[in-house]
Amino acid sequence: MKKSYLLSLCLVLILALSACSSKEPVSDTSSGTTEAPSTSSVVHGSISPEDMFSEKDLQADTEDGTAVYLSFGENGISSTSDSVMISGTNAVLTEEATYILTGTLENGSITVDAPDSAKLTLVLSGANISCSDFAPIYVKNADKVFITLAKATENSLTAGESFALRDENKVDAAIFSKADLTLKGEGSLAVSSPGGHGVTCKDDLVISGGSYTITAAAHGLDANDSIRIAAGELDISSGKDALHAENSDGAGLGFIYISGVSLTAVTEGDGISAGSWLYIENGSFSLNCGGGYENGEAHTESFGGPGGMGRPGGHGGFAPGSLPGTQTEEDAVSTKALKAAGNVTLAGGSYSLNSADDGVHSNSHIDLSGGVFDILTGDDGFHADGTLRVSGGEITVRQSYEGLEALHLLFSGGKAKLVCSDDGLNAAGGTDQSGFRGTPGLGASDGSIVISGGELDITASGDGIDANGTLEISGGYTTVCGPTQGDTATLDFDVSATVSGGTFIGTGASGMAQSFTHTSQGVIAVSVGNQAQNTPITLSDKNGNLIISHSPVLSFGVVILSSPDIVIGETYLITVGSASGEFEAY
Repeated sequence: MKKSYLLSLCLVLILALSACSSKEPVSDTSSGTTEAPSTSSVVHGSISPEDMFSEKDLQADTEDGTAVYLSFGENGISSTSDSVMISGTNAVLTEEATYILTGTLENGSITVDAPDSAKLTLVLSGANISCSDFAPIYVKNADKVFITLAKATENSLTAGESFALRDENKVDAAIFSKADLTLKGEGSLAVSSPGGHGVTCKDDLVISGGSYTITAAAHGLDANDSIRIAAGELDISSGKDALHAENSDGAGLGFIYISGVSLTAVTEGDGISAGSWLYIENGSFSLNCGGGYENGEAHTESFGGPGGMGRPGGHGGFAPGSLPGTQTEEDAVSTKALKAAGNVTLAGGSYSLNSADDGVHSNSHIDLSGGVFDILTGDDGFHADGTLRVSGGEITVRQSYEGLEALHLLFSGGKAKLVCSDDGLNAAGGTDQSGFRGTPGLGASDGSIVISGGELDITASGDGIDANGTLEISGGYTTVCGPTQGDTATLDFDVSATVSGGTFIGTGASGMAQSFTHTSQGVIAVSVGNQAQNTPITLSDKNGNLIISHSPVLSFGVVILSSPDIVIGETYLITVGSASGEFEAY
């Protein structure tokens, strides 16, 4: 083989040292590093439907012959019971009973004002109620109200563009409830609220069946204590969040639990927003938030070399898109697909998410153990201020700024295919400024990335893996494809990078290149000049056995390979395009 055709290949030790020369000296941070939370603190806990729903929430209502009928027509409201107080086109329900509503009521309303212990059921059986200046259904007082959609019936509730003040409560939704509220049944309900929320509940809001089309100027579903969904079909168009739960008065309140639903939403705010925790067991979700990824905040990339703007010393930098302090939380409109101030737990489901901001966001921790995700986002695919733990599921991020970002990123199972205009994986030493307020004061080298299983396929215009702290790979199959430009790198870390298992195939720029600092399986890392995209790479042992074959989809200047089949101290043949060379694994 002609040596003149060999690539300019540098041994990994030289490569790593030369790359580090432009960075700050690495020091021992063992005494000041933020410890990654344990797995038990990441997961909110196992939650079953029995924990969230009563038997009556989930069972179908049956008529027992004692139901009270309310009929709507040209003459207003007629009823079969004295428990219904009628005044023109307005009716007040005062006792615990099952009320069956039928007909069309124009510019009228139904109010529930019953004792604190009363549980009422309103069956909508071909009921259509409109009210120009108030809520068509208003629950002023009761213990709990069930709104049942009778089987195979079509129903509608239409509010106006403004809401009159009738009592001490500020009513601002087509359905407004001061008590616990359950929506269920086997019919359909169209809700229109051009001046407010679709459905508001000041306690717990439950949906266990039915088909709902909601159009609202504000939130589609809005609750104080919780939103709990067991089943149903929801199609929401909203000027704010599709689902919103928030309550700052009680610890743990303002959560959202979903065990199954079909949710389609187009919203100017968040898709699903929980002021506390968010737990999704299963369901189908198609969310378009804030106009989609194309409407995301512009990010300013600078790949001009070490110490470039927004990337001092090749690490960290300011939050993308704005200088610190120029935008407040109150000024920003949140446009995330799934968001929670507390833990996010995703155990299953199918997700099509197109959001101007993060696809999935938590101010605390995210635990992903199942589900299929197709994400387009103007910012991060997944972002957690604390720990992001991926143990299962399938993630496809087709457009993002950064793919997976968290202070501590643990990837132990599942599959992820990420396309990013900046970093693929980022262990950030701070918090995302675009969500709820997070915990400040974390250092630039406190992050960690641990890959122990699963499959990762990363295509990044910035760093492939950026660990602002430490990187550990002990298993799985990881492919990183980065470009040949400026101060980007296949691997970027502040403290150390360890490989002890799994397969790693990395390509990218050579100007700021780093490779693994601690190895217990072999690594081959070489500089290969400027190679075009799709140039084939192969690695074979001394007997000619093929170990790795790969063709990067982006141009590259460096190749880093590690595998259980690569033995430290052994010599291997690497071929890039038409050029080859032999190198000893370290």
